[in-house]
Amino acid sequence: MHYYRHGETVFASLLPDLPLEAAGRPPTSGSPGLFLIDRDPVSGRSSFCVSDARQLTAGTEDVSWLDPARMGVPAPVLPKRIQHTIDARLLRAVNIRHPRWAEFAMAPSMQLPPRVRVNLLAVGDVGSTLLTALKLLGGDCIESIGICDLNEKAVTRWVTELGQVSWPWDYDALPEVEPVAPEDLFRCDVFLFAATRGVPPVGGGVRDVRMAQFGANRPLVEQYARQARQAGFGGLFVVLSDPVDPLCNAAYLASNQVADGQWDGMGLRAEQIQGFGLGVMNARAAYFSRQDPRFRSFLTDGRSYGPHGQGLVIANSLTHYDDGLSRELTDLVTTANLRIRELGFKPYVAPAISSGAMQLLLTLRRSWHCSSVALGDVWFGVRNRLTAAGLEIETASLPAPLFERLRETQALLREII
Repeated sequence: MHYYRHGETVFASLLPDLPLEAAGRPPTSGSPGLFLIDRDPVSGRSSFCVSDARQLTAGTEDVSWLDPARMGVPAPVLPKRIQHTIDARLLRAVNIRHPRWAEFAMAPSMQLPPRVRVNLLAVGDVGSTLLTALKLLGGDCIESIGICDLNEKAVTRWVTELGQVSWPWDYDALPEVEPVAPEDLFRCDVFLFAATRGVPPVGGGVRDVRMAQFGANRPLVEQYARQARQAGFGGLFVVLSDPVDPLCNAAYLASNQVADGQWDGMGLRAEQIQGFGLGVMNARAAYFSRQDPRFRSFLTDGRSYGPHGQGLVIANSLTHYDDGLSRELTDLVTTANLRIRELGFKPYVAPAISSGAMQLLLTLRRSWHCSSVALGDVWFGVRNRLTAAGLEIETASLPAPLFERLRETQALLREII
């Protein structure tokens, strides 16, 4: 094991001869340890919470990280103190090849205070429903919510109406809702991108409504990702618009490109970007599982993975996985939105609340939640949480048929972007 010093900070590493001052002691006890790794800075997170020692030696990130036994690398032999830090989820890996590694290694893994300022772009169907839920449920972790929309009357309406929502005699319990100018969108801790163009009309015959919006929404999310770069935004950049996973990837790449298209790493870090689309798919799986006893195991041991649409993987159980039942449940979940459209309505209420409001609040409370995070060169929906050492992705022993489905989804997402 090697130890290095940069300023007042001590790092551990398996890498010899790094261009840093050698240190003769391990990192200070009682705080998250820092561990230097070396891998391609373009694909994957610049730093993360280590949950398995093999993550320190793997060359790349991909779906095998969801089951470390499939990573194809041996577990390194580590000092007991470092292994204990991993077990306590206090070891933070930092990629020394990222051009800003020293900058963010010295700062908290995510710049989020106990109560945050949230700025929301667009208060259409999804945005206004999300806003209402955050107003009612987020008083413990949200200080205020700024809203911005091309329709200024819509902004005035929601500021006024939600300003008139309060508990009697406890008037400061709920977050304030305020207008925010476009140029001030990134004066916040959390940015919510809910803007969209060209949602296919109800009855239009489009089966994969989410992917139909990619071409229209991609330039839009790229525009705001570049604005985040210009603002030096250090908070959480959340994508709610469809298709969530490819749009996260598009935002990351656009934020880190200079005029000639080259990646320079000066924009949003991969771990700053999350896509909120998987939550409603998980909730829909629970809905169908409560209705059909064949799927009941999902309620105690099931999982959801992948995108908010084609490529979604629902596992009926991790310990008693049944591929046939899981695929049947997946089909029910992926077509659930079409049932609402057949009734003549846009299916936006459950996504806005289950994918948007609930997952954001769980994120801010440092609890396990469903969202899409960077997994190598794609954004992939998984169970994850923010920790003191950074973003932790859940790992588990995955049955071979389930893991093969995850590999297929990874290939699909790579083709899209």
